[in-house]
Amino acid sequence: MIEQLTAALHDRYRIERAIGTGGMATVYLADDVRHDRRVAVKVLRPEPAALVGAERFLSEIRTTARLQHPHILPLFDSGEAGGFLFFVMPYVQGDTLRQRLDRESPAFDRRRPADRE
Repeated sequence: MIEQLTAALHDRYRIERAIGTGGMATVYLADDVRHDRRVAVKVLRPEPAALVGAERFLSEIRTTARLQHPHILPLFDSGEAGGFLFFVMPYVQGDTLRQRLDRESPAFDRRRPADRE
């Protein structure tokens, strides 16, 4: 998949490597060719797109684009290229949210409430 994504976005972003994967999308570290900056490119994976459709991801893009708060990263770009839906945000180097929660809240119970009993 990374080869097809790299080819689809080559004129805008140079994809370096995957930095995270969730239930519906993979996040890649990339260089913004036009603005000479590091960015995170979140790309909807084909499997979830085929199962649930792209609407949930498109809703996430719309919601993210409307958010304005000093503690929330802005949306730089979004679109479709080569059959991939994506959006682009600033890359912030550091721990993942999971790593930070584990370090700062070691007693945090990750199980779903129904599984805690």
